[in-house]
Amino acid sequence: MTAPTSRVSRRIGSIAESATLAVDAKAKAMKAAGEGVVGFGAGEPDFPTPDYIVEAAVDAARNPRFHRYSPAAGLPELREAVAEKTARDSGLPVEAQQVLITNGGKQAVYNTFATLLDPGDEVLVPAPYWTTYPEAIKLADGVPVEVFAGPEQGYQVTVEQLEAAVTERTKVLVFVSPSNPTGAVQSPQATEEIGRWAAEKGLWVVTDEIYEHLTYDGVPFTSIASVDELADQVVVLNGVAKTYAMTGWRVGWMVGPADVIKAASNLQSHATSNVANVSQMAALAAITGPLDSVEEMKVAFDRRRRAMVEGLNAISGFSCPTPQGAFYAYVDVRGALGREIGGTTPQTSAELAEVILEQAKVAVVPGEAFGPGGFLRLSYALGDEDLARGLERIRELLGSA
Repeated sequence: MTAPTSRVSRRIGSIAESATLAVDAKAKAMKAAGEGVVGFGAGEPDFPTPDYIVEAAVDAARNPRFHRYSPAAGLPELREAVAEKTARDSGLPVEAQQVLITNGGKQAVYNTFATLLDPGDEVLVPAPYWTTYPEAIKLADGVPVEVFAGPEQGYQVTVEQLEAAVTERTKVLVFVSPSNPTGAVQSPQATEEIGRWAAEKGLWVVTDEIYEHLTYDGVPFTSIASVDELADQVVVLNGVAKTYAMTGWRVGWMVGPADVIKAASNLQSHATSNVANVSQMAALAAITGPLDSVEEMKVAFDRRRRAMVEGLNAISGFSCPTPQGAFYAYVDVRGALGREIGGTTPQTSAELAEVILEQAKVAVVPGEAFGPGGFLRLSYALGDEDLARGLERIRELLGSA
């Protein structure tokens, strides 16, 4: 009998580690070792979860009803609340049976592609993209097709670019606005144009709306799901992590046509079953409660956003457009490559990120994690003092613009 060539399957062995989590883990390890690292890596609000949400979780933990298994697709009251929220905020009328509660947004992403894709199906992924999309697509035997939109067009993909990338194998378009990693927000007009185009092509649209409440300068959030022609071929992904500072509670959801949600629920029933009931009740309190705490956090994010852009543009070789949403700055660092920095000469943004971490003790995520290299992503969801300290360290290392 011939021994297997590998102890790990090709499918799982081909997965790339989450670059953002890897950078965050390395920064935390350096901190634990006594090094004063400033971490711009993870997209995680530095605020505590609002008190009324925590209290709802405490009450749920004391209720024996929530000590037992619950439906794999989610608590009925939370599914109903998400349906109402989706109709209100995304302009997509749905019923509770069209909602699947997931273990964070990532499981919603995985479930969606696993449910929609057959081997060889192509997915248009506008780049820069969140690092998990291509991996989840490949796990479903799909083929991610990058469509790059650079800083000269505000990191916003156009219908013309999408049209040029379509083939007979294209089945899905990924649409993310506000964007991680760039903070770009598509206008209502552009959103409708792309939605109508996708509908005419007969494509599914998977729209990630987890940053819907984080836009600035009066820029509106517009859901592509509100395009009437897409109603039966759109899946909305969302969750409570970013808006309510609940990254550790692990509650997300997918909303879509009933047959797709039923199939994804069957998958989840075998993979993880129900999301923790206490977390679900916390999420229910979040999405049915006031947005006062969210607005307070948004004021802080806005202040940090402006400080981040000003600080990055003051660094030699850096050029950063002002993001209109989320809590990330995506800086073009191609002007800083190929010159000596601290005794080394980085040729790629990945090498530059390593130099910045090792010599300035600042953790950033290189553009290679999100598509083409030549860029860095920095999250400004951290304290004002840390933000200023981290930017000053990078400026001291690279020099002033």
